[in-house]
This record gives sequence, C-alpha cells and structure tokens, in this order.
Amino acid sequence: MQSIDEAGLVRRLDEAAEAAARRIDLLVQVDLAGETTKHGATEEALAAIFEAARSARACRCVGLMIIPPAVDEPEAARPYFQALREVRDRLLARGVDASMLQELSMGMSHDFEVAVEEGATLVRVGTAIFGGRTYV
Repeated sequence: MQSIDEAGLVRRLDEAAEAAARRIDLLVQVDLAGETTKHGATEEALAAIFEAARSARACRCVGLMIIPPAVDEPEAARPYFQALREVRDRLLARGVDASMLQELSMGMSHDFEVAVEEGATLVRVGTAIFGGRTYV
C-alpha cells in the first residue's frame, strides 16, 4: 500500500504500475494539522485526487490516512482522528464511491486505542512490535 497526496502522483503511480503489470492500493494522506514537516492533501484537494483515482487502471484508492502531530497523551490525537472520519463522511455524502473509502489508517503504537475508538481500520504499530528506532 502506498500513500499519496496529490492527483498527479496518482497518475504517475498508475502509469508505472501498469507498465510493470502490478496493482497498487493507495491511501490518500490528509493534512489536517498544517504541519510543515509532514505531507498530506488538504480537504479541498481531495476531489481532484479521487477524480484521478476513478480513472486509474492499475491503482486503486482504498481509503484515507493521517499522521497527527506528535503528542505525549493519546487523547490529544483524538480530534485529528475524529476529523479524518468526518472528512471521510463528507466525501461519501458528496458521492465518492464507498469502495474508495473503506480504510481509515490512523493511529500508531502510542495512540492506536484512541484511533480504533474513532473508527480506524488500519493502525501502524511497528514500534510496539519492533521497538524504537535508532537514528544515526
């Protein structure tokens, strides 16, 4: 699974996947915090991304993902998880095909319980399984 944040990237990945005779599932990374250190599409950019995904042949959009600001207290991430679920609900109400919004990838090792409470279908728990990273 790959994360994308712009319509042009959907098209480039689709071309590359088709040329390689591969299928790729995509998650749209959404930026709800406006952090300059992270990537993600604004809610306004999502219409163009889903339009590009509708015409893709080798790529399939399967949902949304978010990486909220780093917080010590898991509850502090809850508003971001709620907001992503609300974005998904607005997209469904605007007619985006439900098959393109099956997944909500949100939550990591320290806050996955809160993310699941808010509707996460995918969580990233590598640190809980493998331990922390050592940066050199």
